[in-house]
Amino acid sequence: MTAAFTGDRIILRDLGFYGYHGLFSEEERLGQRFFVDLECGVDLTAPGKTDAIGHTVSYADIYDVVKATFETKRTKLIEALGQNIVTALFERFGDINWIIIRIRKPEAPIAMVRGEAAIELRRARPA
Repeated sequence: MTAAFTGDRIILRDLGFYGYHGLFSEEERLGQRFFVDLECGVDLTAPGKTDAIGHTVSYADIYDVVKATFETKRTKLIEALGQNIVTALFERFGDINWIIIRIRKPEAPIAMVRGEAAIELRRARPA
């Protein structure tokens, strides 16, 4: 077994969503933009050799799980949102060995002129 967070990976960046996650009533009522960056550790040897879709995890299917999870349950913390997405991906795709997820909240309700608030979770598949 390869070490966590090394080796082959599927990468999806800047997945944009509009959602109602956050602590404040304004966030629940008005919503805001979120961006998700995702790296999924998957052995890509077979699809690299065969050029066959059946030997890899579909990027579109990963996106669908992220989107459904993002839209299903409102969370107060983006840490919880990230963990929900990680859990859903591990449940759906047995080939994913580890996940790095970053959730960015560019309009977080804090006084900043430029930038964004973000979290990053690194999770290996539970044994």
